[in-house]
This record gives sequence, structure tokens and C-alpha cells, in this order.
Amino acid sequence: MTQSRTLPESLLVAATLALLFWLPLPLGSDRDWSAGLLVCVTGLLTGAWCLMSMRAGNTDLRAMKAAWPLALLLLAVQLWVALQLLLGLSRDAGASVRYLVLGCAYTMLFILVLGLFNSRRRLTLLLSVLVVSGTLQAFYGTLMTLSGIEWLLIERKDAYLGNATGTFVNRNHLAGYLELTLACGIGLLLALRDSRPFRWRYVLELLEGPKTRLRLALVIMVIALVMTHSRMGNAAFFASLLVVGGLFTLLNREHRLRNGLILASLVLIDVLVISQYFGLEKLKDRLVETQLEDQIVDGEVVSQANELRDEVYHYALPLLKQRPLTGSGAGSFEAAFQRYPGEDIRWHFDHAHNDYLQFAIEYGAIGLLPLALFVLLALYQAFRALWRRESWYRSGVGFGAAMGILALLIHSVTDFNLQIPANAATFVVLCAVAVLANHHRNPDRRRRSAEAPAP
Repeated sequence: MTQSRTLPESLLVAATLALLFWLPLPLGSDRDWSAGLLVCVTGLLTGAWCLMSMRAGNTDLRAMKAAWPLALLLLAVQLWVALQLLLGLSRDAGASVRYLVLGCAYTMLFILVLGLFNSRRRLTLLLSVLVVSGTLQAFYGTLMTLSGIEWLLIERKDAYLGNATGTFVNRNHLAGYLELTLACGIGLLLALRDSRPFRWRYVLELLEGPKTRLRLALVIMVIALVMTHSRMGNAAFFASLLVVGGLFTLLNREHRLRNGLILASLVLIDVLVISQYFGLEKLKDRLVETQLEDQIVDGEVVSQANELRDEVYHYALPLLKQRPLTGSGAGSFEAAFQRYPGEDIRWHFDHAHNDYLQFAIEYGAIGLLPLALFVLLALYQAFRALWRRESWYRSGVGFGAAMGILALLIHSVTDFNLQIPANAATFVVLCAVAVLANHHRNPDRRRRSAEAPAP
């Protein structure tokens, strides 16, 4: 009877991991057919898990019970989008339907991950698959850039030549995905620390030992992140690493030196030693050469601005003020914004390049509030796990979840990663990981306690 339940569950775990690995491959799943595939597969897997859970009757639902407020908040957002459609509030009904079905898929994926990966072994497997996916994206992106071939997975690149994009169209979206997978890798590295007292001879284990492959994966992903030349992507990654890493090091007094050396090695070795050979100078030049306004001399434009996102924010504010409570409809920014840009907006903008502004415009305060609460509760769960000094594994996984969530929140100020299905889905998975960091079960610990001799 146990085997009959274990085999279907194992198949569901494998299928979910395959889905997460697949998501970034077809241009970040940012096409109608790939987004539809995400919705259909997620629905089938969630339905199968629900049937299996009802038949088993003894499924461990500790993580689910802890996460029900977050699941209800996600569901509330989807109900509001449905109301926008029913009440005729959306300015682009087709786009709102697309966002509604994608939002339902994200909600189901959140529940599915909580239900399937609630043991320590499976949680480690989930993080490992995300790290492998990020590493392959990084390797492919750097290979295409360094070789000069410049292909996406199935078609030639026609934008962002000379920048690593992996299988994404936009370099910022590869950067956003790497922020999440790098956080998973760093969290896993910290979670799998041993409990030996620190000795200076153990410093070599930062470069060799059983975790060498994980350390190498982090190096590859950092190189690719620098080679995207994404200004905010790199800033978000290192800012989140410094903020969460600083808190982690200060809170864990007993192992402060060991943890500090691990985190310092990520900055010193990866950035100062390795990344300078893979485009760090170009990234620095791009930051310095950013020009927000046209340079005018004697009434003539001598140098045009090369950064228009701040102008988009300016022109989008009236759109926000029109419907601050109800919004213009999920996914409607492209249709609603076209009447507002001035002559200085020379490109077509289908997104606001600021997730906060776009969500506020499209969802209004009514839809934005539960979405913000969902993210804040997930971040709270991540930091709560990080503070649990009695368990190195839980604090390490909490570190990774907190860092990944914070990095994408910072990056969202100037980009639209949460509008890309692969990145949005992975972000939701990391929010589920934040809950699981606190509420997963560890059968090995119970087994060791049962096998221990009586005093």
C-alpha cells in the first residue's frame, strides 16, 4: 500500500521539477503557447496531487496549514482580476484573461510545491534542480556571448548582442532568474554546512571538498550575471547578499567567522578575481554612461538620453491617478499607456519597467494590497527561518529564500521580471520555499532519535 502511494507521488515530484526546469527554456515562457503549457501542466499536476492526497488521507499538511494565509492572499488577487473582467473595469479584456489564468497557475504551483516538497530530502532536491537550471542558463548564455554565435534556444538573437541572455530575450530577465537561482545555491551551501568547530585549515574547503560542484555552479552563475551587464540585476544581487548576509552573520554569533568567510568568498573570489575577466569593466562603463536626459547646447540636442524608463514613469503617473482603487485591469498597461507618452518617448513600451508601478496601475489598491501582503508574509517566513540558530539547515534555506525574494524586489524597481512567467513562477516557488524552511519535516532526525540507545 505504501509503495502504491509512493510511486505516484514520486512521479508528481519528478514532473514538477521537470516543469520548473523547462520554464525558462522557451524564451522565459513569455509566449502564448508556452504560458498556456505552464497553466495546463500546473493544473494537471495540482489536480493529481489533490486526488492523491484525498485517497491517502494521511498526508503531512503542516506546511500547508502554515501557508494558508499566503494561499488565500494569492487567491484573493485572482478573484479581484475576475471581478475586473466581470465589472468591465479592464481596458484590455484579453490581456486580463491571460493574467488571470497565469495567476491561477502561480497559485496552484505555490500549493503544489508546499504539498510535494515538505520533507528535507525533497526540499534539497528542489533547490538543487533550480541551481542546476540556473547554472545551465548561465553556461549557455556565456557560451553564446563568448563564441559570438548569439542564438537563443531555437532562434537567432536580434537584440542585446554582446550580452548574456541565456534562453531569455531580455538580459534583465536572465539576470532576474539568476538572482533567484544564485540565492538558492547560496542558501543550499549554507544549509549543508557541517557542525565541526571552525579551524583555519578548513578554509580550503571553500574551494575544494564535497561542495566543490555547488561552489563551481555559483561561480558560473555570477560570471553570467556580470555578463548580462544588467545594472539593476547586479546591484540587486549584491545588495541582497550584503543585507541578508550581514544579518545572518550578526545573528549567528557562534559561527560568525565561518559564515563571514563563506559570504566574503562569494564577493571577493567571484567578483574581484573572476568576473573582471568576463565583462565587469563593461558593466562599470554602462553604469557610468547612463544618461537620463538629452544634452542640449544652444538649443540643439547634441546627445540623446540613453535611458527612458524615468520618462515612462513620469507619463504613467496620470494613468495611475485615473483609477487608484480599481486599476485599469490586469495586463492592460500596454493598451492603456499608448495615449499618454510624449514626443520624447521614442520606443514602444509594453511594460512599465517597474513592477510596482505596473501592478498599481493594473490592479489598483484593492488588488495590490493582498499581493504585497503575500510577499511580505513570505519574506517574514524566510527571515523567521534564518533566525533559527538551532538548525543550520533551516537557517541556510531561510537565507536563500530571503535573499532571492529581496533581490527580485529590488530589481523590480526598474524592470518587469514579475511579468515574465518563468521568473514569476520561480519567485512564487521561492516564496513557498520560505514557508518550507520553517515547516518541512526531517524523517532522518526522527529515525536517529528512535535508534539512539536509552540512557
